[in-house]
Amino acid sequence: MASIRLIAGLGNPGRKHERDRHNVGFWCVSRLAAEQRVELKPVAKYHGLVGKLARPAGDLWLVLPQTYMNLSGKSVGALARFYKILPDEVLVAHDELDFPPGVAKLKLGGGVAGHNGLKDVATQLGTHGFWRLRIGIGHPGDKNLVADYVLASPSKSERELIEVALARCLHAADLLLEGDMQAAMLRLHTEN
Repeated sequence: MASIRLIAGLGNPGRKHERDRHNVGFWCVSRLAAEQRVELKPVAKYHGLVGKLARPAGDLWLVLPQTYMNLSGKSVGALARFYKILPDEVLVAHDELDFPPGVAKLKLGGGVAGHNGLKDVATQLGTHGFWRLRIGIGHPGDKNLVADYVLASPSKSERELIEVALARCLHAADLLLEGDMQAAMLRLHTEN
């Protein structure tokens, strides 16, 4: 089984977006970087904040694309191509409308369900066959409200549930980093 060599957190750059639901991927990867003592620095050629975790199995790259959500793949694709990282060695952490706050699930491949960040990553990698860490933010109940909903802050109670999910993601991070995706999935999904 391929181990993960690139973890991307999806979100929008800038202070005005940092609390948006759409930025839970950023929140997740920022915490992982902090926990692993990896400094994320701007790297222009990768269009994002990039950090490297040196591991015996090989380097693991962490990236927060700074291109805005719809062009997230520009950053992920550039890193993957340069370091010859295969799609199934890429993990993308992102907000998931189909799950309520508090739920986080891991899966390989699948559709993009209208998520423009995922769509662009799939386009740039040339496949949907990459790993996704789907962090629930809930759904506003009407598809016409989604754009405003994802660009707004969660309520206090939703934020608390999202924090619980993020803590679970970090609890499974050691397994993710080792490339033991089945064990990571089990840990993540049984705690939901």
